[in-house]
Amino acid sequence: MPKIIENLDVKLMEEARKQICESGYANVTIRSIAKACGVGVGTVYNYFPSKDALLATYMFKDWRNCMEVINTATNAADSPEPVVRCIYEQIKHFAGLHQSIFRDEAAIASFHNTSGQYHAMLRSQLAAPLQKFCANDFAPEFIAEAMLCWTMTDKTFEEIFGMIQNCF
Repeated sequence: MPKIIENLDVKLMEEARKQICESGYANVTIRSIAKACGVGVGTVYNYFPSKDALLATYMFKDWRNCMEVINTATNAADSPEPVVRCIYEQIKHFAGLHQSIFRDEAAIASFHNTSGQYHAMLRSQLAAPLQKFCANDFAPEFIAEAMLCWTMTDKTFEEIFGMIQNCF
C-alpha cells in the first residue's frame, strides 16, 4: 500500500528552495529532492513536470503573497505614495527571498528564454494598482518598469519616488 504524505507538494517546494539556497541551481535535481523527502522520483514528477516547474511554482506562490500585500495597500490608499512604497518593499522582499536564484548563472541561463514573458507579466501586475492614480494608460506601465529596474539597485525609496512622483 502506498504511503500518504500530507502536503507533499509543499514539502517538495520547501526542499527545492533549501537545496537551491545551499547548493545552487545546477546542483539540485529531482532525484536529490525526492531522496531528501523520502519519496521516489516518479512521485515528484506526479506533482511537478520538471525542476524548473517546481522552482517556478514556489516563486509564484511567493509573488502572489507579495501582490496580496500590494493590493491590500492599494485598497487602503488615497494617494500613490503608500502604494509605490509598498511595491518597492515587496519587490525588495521578493528579491531577498530569491537572491540565490537571481544570482545563479545556471538558473539565469535556464530561465533566459522565458524571462521576457515573466518580466512583462510582473510589469502588468505592478501597473494595475497604480492605474487609479494615473491620468493616462501609459504612466502605470512606465512607473512599474521603473520600479522593477531601480528597486533592484541600491536606490532608496525616496530617490525612486522623487523621480516618478510627477507621473501621477
